[in-house]
Amino acid sequence: MNKPLRAVAIFCGLLVLGLLIRANWLQYVRAPELASDTKNRRVQIEQFSTPRGDIVVGGRAVTGSAETEGTDLKFKRTYTDGPMYAPVTGYASQAQGMTLLEKTYDGILTGKDDRLAFQRFADVVSGEGRRAGSVVTTIDPKAQKAAWKGLTDLKGARGAVVALDPATGKVLAMVSAPSYDPSTFAGGTFNESDRFVALTKDKSKPLANRALRETYPPGSTFKILTAAAALEHDVVSDIDARTDAVSPYPLPQSTNKIGSEAGDAVCNKASLKTAMQYSCNNVFLDVAAELGQDKMRETAEKFGFNEDVYSDDFGDMLATKSLYPEELDLPGTALTGMGQGSLTSTPMQMAMVTAGLANDGKVMQPYVVDEVKGPDLGTLEKTEPAVMSEAVSAETAQKVQQMMEFTAKEGSARRAQIEDITVGGKTGTAQRGVDVNEKVPYGWFVSYGKKSDGTSVAVAVFIDPTDMDISREDISGGGLGAPIAKSVMEAVLKQ
Repeated sequence: MNKPLRAVAIFCGLLVLGLLIRANWLQYVRAPELASDTKNRRVQIEQFSTPRGDIVVGGRAVTGSAETEGTDLKFKRTYTDGPMYAPVTGYASQAQGMTLLEKTYDGILTGKDDRLAFQRFADVVSGEGRRAGSVVTTIDPKAQKAAWKGLTDLKGARGAVVALDPATGKVLAMVSAPSYDPSTFAGGTFNESDRFVALTKDKSKPLANRALRETYPPGSTFKILTAAAALEHDVVSDIDARTDAVSPYPLPQSTNKIGSEAGDAVCNKASLKTAMQYSCNNVFLDVAAELGQDKMRETAEKFGFNEDVYSDDFGDMLATKSLYPEELDLPGTALTGMGQGSLTSTPMQMAMVTAGLANDGKVMQPYVVDEVKGPDLGTLEKTEPAVMSEAVSAETAQKVQQMMEFTAKEGSARRAQIEDITVGGKTGTAQRGVDVNEKVPYGWFVSYGKKSDGTSVAVAVFIDPTDMDISREDISGGGLGAPIAKSVMEAVLKQ
């Protein structure tokens, strides 16, 4: 063979070798990646070729599937009470993808999870076709409905409600308003895509999950954590003893003086218990300044601040971190004592703080999925309660409970009282903006209720009144949030 032909033959051989290597690389190395790529149309066709499994609340499915026409995607998702449950279920859309439980448990809900491999084989043999599993949530439908009604009855309010079982960490209610109906864009038509785009552009942010994914200054509800830190670190030992905190309080290293709505006569040198009762800023500012940033942050982190609320195992249910900042100066540290400054929290986080204190200082890992079941209703996975941290001692927590219960009986949290139920509560009004009068404040309320048999519930209510027709003077956690918290607690404890 002459030299030019030999060169051409070698070149062609290299091309064939390259094609073989590429084909094998795609078939054996990148095959799993390509098979799950959302841009692969065949993945979507397979994903929506059968009805999805159920997401279950209180023994009833709140999701379903409907056949579609004129498309190769055979089934689309349907939702019952979609706006109310959207912060839990998320959405499964042919065009927009998936979020929250729909995304996290997609393998179960499509029947493609590896744990269903034997079931899939049996279904093929029997000719039944692929069947899906189901996801059973911890949500209490009565509590969820009470939270949803409470928020939506406040016309124009944006907000969130989270209710937890302090003893286990079960999420009993998780609501965000305004919300959206996932059914309206579950398919892949142009009209449904337009509806989704309209939701993304809505200034009230209906797609936002305010319970898990949005953070805000917690205001005076954070004072229950400040009180716990003061007691745990022996800055305060007697909750009834008068303090040295004057009112108005001179902010350290500043010419600013901070007063309290209850007035100087009530708050000047008040005890920690009285300060909780009337939400006196001066006492909590002074306590935080004396504790210092390290001890304040240490206590906050034990309750879950600066940490992932859910582990990576919970997929798309991971919450945005609530932040207690590092490297605060003395005035910045003092301001966190009253829940202001650069401190931020999700409603879920404040529910965890409240639940931890109600549970004698033990913070349980929150969870929203109780069981994962196969098509035959056999249990594939059962969530067991897990301790997240021992945030404070039982003695400290019980002293904070005394103060919160006194505040519910004699103080600013009276509107949450329930007959024959032990209730502890704390109001909060959080200023925002560089100028405190720049924007309307947020309203917060946290509480817990306990029955004599030990059954309990902890609730956090957050309200953004930006779009409400309400005067600034009428914005308060006690006025807006306490009735919602009360109705949620009654839904859980009066069954």
